[in-house]
Amino acid sequence: MPDQNQSAEAPLDPLVRSHLRFGWWSLLVFLTLGLVLEAMHGFKVRWYLDVTNETRRLLWRLAHAHGTLLGLLNLAFAGSLAILPRRPDRWKRIASRCLLGASILMPSGFFLGGFVIYEGDPGLGILLLPIGAILLFVAVLCAALGAGSARTPQ
Repeated sequence: MPDQNQSAEAPLDPLVRSHLRFGWWSLLVFLTLGLVLEAMHGFKVRWYLDVTNETRRLLWRLAHAHGTLLGLLNLAFAGSLAILPRRPDRWKRIASRCLLGASILMPSGFFLGGFVIYEGDPGLGILLLPIGAILLFVAVLCAALGAGSARTPQ
């Protein structure tokens, strides 16, 4: 009788491994950012709380929220890849690259846009956001198409 610890464990797909790693590290980074933002609020840091910095506060909260959500989405993508058939599909690679790009560009765009404010308007870093949003759209579209085309063994 085979040992339960040595059950037929297939090696982990490199895409699954990379999204698991990226997702967990993203969560750590963006949850830490959330704690820092809460601390600045709790300690009444004027540079963060002044009315003139409302745009900064909004953009940094959006960076925290989107980064956290995208970290979770990377974990969900890794879980999806793990249960779908292990065949080399182009959609997986495209979705993976686009999701990783979106996970970097969207929160970075919000964060950098809030770093320097021009009379209430975000800084130039916000220009990363639409690129990241397009990448996220493509990633989700490819993942949906790939999941829909997965055949279950009979």
